Amino acid sequence: MYCTRKIYDDIIWVGADNRRLKLFEAVYNVPRGISYNSYLILDEKTALIDTADRAVTDTFIENVEHTLGGRALDYLVVQHMEPDHSATLLDVLLRHPECTVVCNKMTLDMIKAFKGTEVKALTVKEGDVLDLGKHKLTFVSAPMVHWPEVMVTFDTATGTLFSADAFGTFGALNGALFADEVDFDRDYLDEARRYYCNIVGKYGMQVEKLLGKASALDIKMICPLHGFVWRENIDYYVNKYVHWAGYKPEEQGVVIAYASVYGNTENAANVLACRLLEMGIKCVMHDVSVSEHSAIIADCFKCSHLVFASMTYNGGVFVNMENLLRDLAAHALKGRKIALIESGSWALTAGKGMREILSSLKDTEFISDDISFKSSLGAEGEELIDKLAHRIKESI
Repeated sequence: MYCTRKIYDDIIWVGADNRRLKLFEAVYNVPRGISYNSYLILDEKTALIDTADRAVTDTFIENVEHTLGGRALDYLVVQHMEPDHSATLLDVLLRHPECTVVCNKMTLDMIKAFKGTEVKALTVKEGDVLDLGKHKLTFVSAPMVHWPEVMVTFDTATGTLFSADAFGTFGALNGALFADEVDFDRDYLDEARRYYCNIVGKYGMQVEKLLGKASALDIKMICPLHGFVWRENIDYYVNKYVHWAGYKPEEQGVVIAYASVYGNTENAANVLACRLLEMGIKCVMHDVSVSEHSAIIADCFKCSHLVFASMTYNGGVFVNMENLLRDLAAHALKGRKIALIESGSWALTAGKGMREILSSLKDTEFISDDISFKSSLGAEGEELIDKLAHRIKESI
């Protein structure tokens, strides 16, 4: 049975939810699922904006066929070739041999590489217009948001920006379609931030370029490929992207991420958190062996100060902490103030290893010498923690 929703009378959401997916892109935990959005425009000519993941093939195809109601499909606009949006491309074309694929040259090359076949295609570039009748679709290049071939599509008739992976959110839609149908701040903002920071966070410069192009458009609605459609309070969400793309912290606060096997390093992290909260400084704590690393990275984007605490393990940084820090470095976070805590029973080398990894981050300031203690914190170590807490307060 089909399940569709109207955006306008002649623009229909024909996507699908997937609540059984455990790991998005085989790495990001999605306990609340994910949506694969696709949009069908019914004008003098019909146009489908992107397809969907293989996991939702049956629902997606039924939605498309029901919405077409026997009409031909004139165009399939491919904005992004990542398989969660293009896996069912040939399924659509097999049912609609009359259809012309609309894409840029790089996407056309990727279609051949992924699908091993040629398709009937109309190649477009930035500024080109596809005339459907009432709806006029203008194409805007958006390379590395977050693949190099990406383009977005602006419908001048309705002011609708089909934004590809930009402005997406983790989580199934659960019957809602529009962001104003849910309590977005309470229930989805953290998932939106986690989506941005981990999926496109590395490409802040490219996102800023797209935001610059978007600012010249009269946008009345944003339709992403994952998550909710925005028809109200659009500036609020765009401003979030301005913050995230510029690597600007949203809050003056401290993320304390620690790696601890027997609890001594965890105790040092807890002592620091107590001192900071006594000073009125907000803290977020994560055990790197328990917390989802994508959530820790999202909090590192959110907060101004970062503290990493690790015991020495096999002569280096504890493996889960090292993996987190390398992942953080790969996402190109910058402009944060960082402090390090290391522990060990005989040799203390974790601080050096953490510092080497984090030194690659641009505009990063280490606000204190590394705090070191052997075995357990002790009175001397506690004094160092107190000094670090005061140093953090001075730098906020």
